[in-house]
Amino acid sequence: MDIKNVPDWILSLDEEDMEFIKKFVMNSGSLKEIAKIYEVSYPTVRIKLDRLIEKIKLNDAADNEEFIKFIKQLSIDDRINLEEAKLIIEKYKKEKSEK
Repeated sequence: MDIKNVPDWILSLDEEDMEFIKKFVMNSGSLKEIAKIYEVSYPTVRIKLDRLIEKIKLNDAADNEEFIKFIKQLSIDDRINLEEAKLIIEKYKKEKSEK
């Protein structure tokens, strides 16, 4: 898949989040199965999923900001690499949330 076609919310996730989503999908969305795989309780998995949902929601809201769009466009245009773009956006979001 071309980077231009990857949804922005996916680009904001770390490897652990992506692995969780993969396992979730591969197990038909069964939180009980995910709890068995991770060897944790169902409520623990539910909390992980809820945090992931919030992370995606926050990223969707932030993606509408002009600065973030600009940085993502630089990455799409190969003017900066994807990891650098993620670092810049992450720093921007952190500083913004501290204000």
